Amino acid sequence: MKLQIALDLDSLEKAQEIGERIHDLVDIIELGTPLMLKEGTRAVAEMKKRFPDVLILADMKIADGGYVEAKFAFDEGADIVTVLGISADETILGVRRAAREAGKMVYVDMLSVENLAERSRELDALDVDIIGVHTAFDVQKTGRTPFNDLAVLKANCKNAQVAVAGGIKLDTIHRAGELGADIAIVGNALVGSENIRETAVKFKEACGR
Repeated sequence: MKLQIALDLDSLEKAQEIGERIHDLVDIIELGTPLMLKEGTRAVAEMKKRFPDVLILADMKIADGGYVEAKFAFDEGADIVTVLGISADETILGVRRAAREAGKMVYVDMLSVENLAERSRELDALDVDIIGVHTAFDVQKTGRTPFNDLAVLKANCKNAQVAVAGGIKLDTIHRAGELGADIAIVGNALVGSENIRETAVKFKEACGR
């Protein structure tokens, strides 16, 4: 199982500082939506230049203008760009076209998708690279986790890689592996830890890497 760190930060400098500490321990560095909104796609170029051996994901959560918006990030060096699963198929196919032209990947975020099983099958048939379930930050406060959704996603995806995000911690990440996730996404449990590098080592070990 691959390890992805979500950098939902408010500055590129903070992202670079954390990247320096853990880039050799993670498979994917996610530039979170807050960072993308604050810094723009230049953040992608700067992080890719600093960490060329790590996959850089631009969490743009595209909902419209799929080809044009995804191309902004791919042109700056992004390896993966996210689009919302609630978007029109045409939007998702636009992101996929931009990804294929760049030789990169498209990630569909299932945030707020209601009929998860049906939509998972539809998206899996669209030849996207990664589909991920995501318990929103605001929803996590209710105690909800993404693991039930992960089981549904895994049962309905035959082609795409499957990812899981939303409040994953050291004592719960094993559930992601048990349910067959290809990618586990960790945010505050890693970024907010007292010793980020030491915690990253533990997460990496938990992923079996």
